[in-house]
This record gives sequence, C-alpha cells and structure tokens, in this order.
Amino acid sequence: MPSKPPAPITIDAVYAAPGYLFRRMQQIAVSIFMEECKAFDLTPVQYAALIAIHTHPGIDATRLSAVIAFDRSTLGSVIERLQAKDYIERKPAPEDKRIKLLYLTKSGAAILREIIPAVDRAQARMLEPLKPADRKTLMGLMSQLVDLNNDASRVPLRAEDALEHLGKAG
Repeated sequence: MPSKPPAPITIDAVYAAPGYLFRRMQQIAVSIFMEECKAFDLTPVQYAALIAIHTHPGIDATRLSAVIAFDRSTLGSVIERLQAKDYIERKPAPEDKRIKLLYLTKSGAAILREIIPAVDRAQARMLEPLKPADRKTLMGLMSQLVDLNNDASRVPLRAEDALEHLGKAG
C-alpha cells in the first residue's frame, strides 16, 4: 500500500501547531504581565521567585529552582537582580556557610503586597476574551497538559521534592 505523501509545508500549518500557539500565548502572557505590572519593575520569574521565597523563607537557590521550575544557572541572575533591588537577602546556612539561604526583606514583602492586584488583573486579562465556561475548560486542559508533560521539561517542576528537604512540604 503506497504511503500518503506528506502535507505541504505552509506557514498556516505553523500557525496551527500546538508548539507555536503555546509560544505565542507565552509571549502574550508576558506582555500583559509586564504592562499591568510596569510600575513594579518585576518580571514574571522575579515575581514567582518572590512568592516562593515568601512562602518558604530560608529556601536555597537549588530548591527555589525546583519550586518555580526555572533553570538553576539562569536563576542566579534573577536572585542577583532581586537582591540589588533590596527585595531579598542571602544569609549563610548555619550548617554549611557555602549555602546561601534566601529571605524577603521588608521591601520585598511590601512589593509583593502592592503588586498582587496588578498580577490579578494580568491573569484576568489573559483569559478575558473567553467565555467563563471556556476559561475553566482551558485552565483544566492546560493544567492537565503541564502535569502530564512535566518530565519532558528542561526544568521539571519538583516542588514536593525540594520542599521535603526543607521540612516544609506543602
């Protein structure tokens, strides 16, 4: 039986591909976040890092990387920027001075309180064009896809593993 010839390569095929659509939505999501949060001068990754440090004071960079599913080597520059803005501080771990533990400063805690409404607006704007039922469906399907494909990520989410070492799972 002869095989079917491959479909012609077209830009329309690219536009309809899941990877392309995910990448475009990521671009749109970051753009909306930056627009809503411009007064705070924080990126989505910096925001996620602040939330994780707030939730788990004393977390180290390796565990922070696992909790927010962000590349460890790139996370170093994120931590440096947050420290330069006086939003976090690094303190040596009592048992091993080479390990630096991360804590929010008063400024970091304040910026988190202030930015939450802007982040909430950004999240709502991302889904606003959809009907409420479609928003719920999309979020359920995206959560399912992220969970089922987690191990395929360059940096899989390993929050439970990371937090277990902190003795603060949950």
